[in-house]
Amino acid sequence: MKKSAVFYDLLFYLILPYFIWNKGRDVLGDYYAILLSSVPGFIYTIYRFVKDKQFNVTGIFILFSLFAGTTVDLLSGSAGKMLWNQVYLGIAIGLIILSTIFMKKPLALYFAVDVAFMQGQARSETKELYRKKEFYRYFVWLTGLFAFRSLFQAGLKAYLLTTYGVKKYDFILFAMKISGWIFAGLITAGFVFISLKIYNYMEKKEKASAEPEV
Repeated sequence: MKKSAVFYDLLFYLILPYFIWNKGRDVLGDYYAILLSSVPGFIYTIYRFVKDKQFNVTGIFILFSLFAGTTVDLLSGSAGKMLWNQVYLGIAIGLIILSTIFMKKPLALYFAVDVAFMQGQARSETKELYRKKEFYRYFVWLTGLFAFRSLFQAGLKAYLLTTYGVKKYDFILFAMKISGWIFAGLITAGFVFISLKIYNYMEKKEKASAEPEV
């Protein structure tokens, strides 16, 4: 990941929300301070979405998550309800991701197809390759990790809310971001692992096709 990307992620997902929460809670109250603190991350995510031209399964998933999250936040009415509704939404999203495994359309596979398409690969050919038995199982496990991340973070937020309450939102925000980055690292490692498997497979296939027939 580029250093600039790491900086902007820290700025818009942690530093600015933390600053807005700390400076705004006495003036605006907990609910509106938390709501306002989510704006930098929302705008930054939309910017990244448009910049990267992710108008595909990945893009649809990002937009759905943003729309659902923003709708829940706006309709909650209080800081406590908003944070608990985020817990319920996280559980729902985790179960939706999990359901794609049972429908034999693991979400991670389609994310990988989108990435390959952005690199100039045909969707149909890539999808056919990724659905081969030797690769498909890895995408299932990776989709499971996506689902576990959502369910784990929902459980973590519920625990922190029960233990510390809304007044410790800054600590909750920090803990959620740290856990999110840990999962992001694991998921990235998963995609790298699968990419290496596919690369080795394609390399062996090319060597076999290049060998002269006897």
